[in-house]
Amino acid sequence: MTGAVLTEVNLVAAAKQLARRDQHLRLILNKFGPPPLWARRPGFSTLVKIILEQQVSLSSAASMFARLKKNVVPFQPVRMIELGEVHLKSLGLTRQKTAYCLHLAKSLTDKRLQLSQLSRMSDTDAKAALMEIKGLGSWSADVYLLMVLRRPDIFPATDLALVTSVTNLKQLTSRPSTNQFLEMAEAWRPYRSVAARMLWQYYLARRDDALKG
Repeated sequence: MTGAVLTEVNLVAAAKQLARRDQHLRLILNKFGPPPLWARRPGFSTLVKIILEQQVSLSSAASMFARLKKNVVPFQPVRMIELGEVHLKSLGLTRQKTAYCLHLAKSLTDKRLQLSQLSRMSDTDAKAALMEIKGLGSWSADVYLLMVLRRPDIFPATDLALVTSVTNLKQLTSRPSTNQFLEMAEAWRPYRSVAARMLWQYYLARRDDALKG
């Protein structure tokens, strides 16, 4: 499945294979079943949402994204550029994320970033193309490859939810560094994207249980 696109079918098969190899992932699969695919649509809108999700809760990012969609009509790069910095800030967007969103919009309109080409690139080249855009770092590029392009072997090791999950599952005394986490994830090749989904699944289940409690 290396180099392929994840689907509902091969996601389940990969999760089962990982569970046979890793006792902690096996616990997740046995308790919660296969993880969701969590696929996202390609394009400007998804990249803006990923920018908004940087270093904030998903609910906070979703609220801001809904406000942007309501006030940037049509929700397209050209329209965002027309409305400009002052308008975006008036909606509650931070100075930094305003700059990131406008830079993304300009990069798409002048074709410095051509999203349609990413699907034909290797993981390394697609990630590099995204990271050339100001505001799209390693985590953002990984999330796009993992959820939009649905590449099977992507691992956003700086993701706090993933770090929290593996720390709890393995009962570690401290959180692993990014390099340590990447070393752990080597055992999950060539399905690291599936392992990430399983760890997110575990994180969300624990969070929901805490909220109920």
